[in-house]
Amino acid sequence: MNKWGLIAGLLVASLAAATFIALDHGDPKGVKPNQVPMHDLPWHITPLSSGGTQVFGLRLAEQPEAASTLGDVQRRWASDFQMAVVAAPGENGTLEAYVESATMGFIIGKLVVTAQVSPQVIQGFRERAAKVGYMNSNTRKYSLNADDQALALRSPILALAFIPQANLDDAIVKARFGKPAERVRSNAHAEHWLYPDKGLGITLDSEGKELLQYVAPAQFARLREPLRQPAQAQ
Repeated sequence: MNKWGLIAGLLVASLAAATFIALDHGDPKGVKPNQVPMHDLPWHITPLSSGGTQVFGLRLAEQPEAASTLGDVQRRWASDFQMAVVAAPGENGTLEAYVESATMGFIIGKLVVTAQVSPQVIQGFRERAAKVGYMNSNTRKYSLNADDQALALRSPILALAFIPQANLDDAIVKARFGKPAERVRSNAHAEHWLYPDKGLGITLDSEGKELLQYVAPAQFARLREPLRQPAQAQ
């Protein structure tokens, strides 16, 4: 797995070190926090009347028609937007978008967006792909042709994964997101903090970067169920 497969694998990439709390009071890249918008920060999760949530200006909903689309993601981060079908061996694959440097208020990080697309549509994207490459020795990346790109951009988003440049620890997460409903340790260095009512799962890793995953609250099992597997499967 790699940066395109963050949600399924609960993996994190290596980024520059910084303290999360310092961004609240410091001067990142010469811009003070009170000089930039304070909305759409990672802990600003707004419940919607439909039962979904809004985070980073994007809607996550149980019903696809109520969710934001990959087109909405592209419009916000047009200059840094990539999209492809990613498939590990033996898998049909998922349609994902990737933003290398996404700014959320005064927080910067990597964003991976998974779309809600049927297996049949995914298969068609693969068969008509303009280019097929390898992301590592096994995982394939299928670049869509022009017609399929237009179709893919109308796809509703299913989940978001965000890796902040800044480092998080227990105290910072609790201060910003509150006490989790459940904590699940997968190994000696990684623990998952779960917030079902927010549709949020946070992976704290003492040996790597932290990962924030967002889904509609009604779909929280997508984050919880993989953690029920034996630790070695994580």
